Amino acid sequence: MNIVLFGPPGAGKGTQANNMVKRFSLFKVSTGDLLREEIKNNTNLGTKIKSTVNAGILVSDDIIDDLMTKVLRDKKFYNRLIFDGYPRNLNQAENLDFLTKKYNQKISCVLNLNVDKESIIKRVLGRQICTNCGLIFNEYFNPSTKKNHHCDLKFLDKRPDDNEKIIISRFETYLNKTLPILDFYKEQNLLHQINGMAKIDQIFEEIRGIIGPLEA
Repeated sequence: MNIVLFGPPGAGKGTQANNMVKRFSLFKVSTGDLLREEIKNNTNLGTKIKSTVNAGILVSDDIIDDLMTKVLRDKKFYNRLIFDGYPRNLNQAENLDFLTKKYNQKISCVLNLNVDKESIIKRVLGRQICTNCGLIFNEYFNPSTKKNHHCDLKFLDKRPDDNEKIIISRFETYLNKTLPILDFYKEQNLLHQINGMAKIDQIFEEIRGIIGPLEA
């Protein structure tokens, strides 16, 4: 099965995607990770991506489509993917639809984590990342403790773009661009709305109830 996971910045997509990877033996696909990997490997596409990013220009849909083509034609990932934060616009959604059919695959379901703006602001402002081990915590909802984190507290840091003005802008941009994509999947009867305001384990239980039967 292939799953598309949506949710505004700070909704907990990464946490739930990681849970699904472990529980259902899937592979998470993030466009940001794919872009960084191409740059790191100094591929021709990576060089193109780097020059585009350095110029302050958004990476084109064509480049994203090329990256997704490489993933979907890889037999290792055949029908075992979670698309985290992709597609980002209707053109990308239509292309993903085309590519999955081209490589004899399909989108099994689309999950949308619903979280209101006030909660998103609090989640993102409280987000802390350990620069030593990479674990993510939240000083309000999931603080670092001696039980769940073995690194020194001095390693906890915040992302430079985790400020309220940027959060609100990203949230509104997400809503404006994502609504047409959700309608696209709703028309295909693939869309499932998830209560992203619940506790992490409760959210995952709801997700398991949806995608568990798809394994059969």
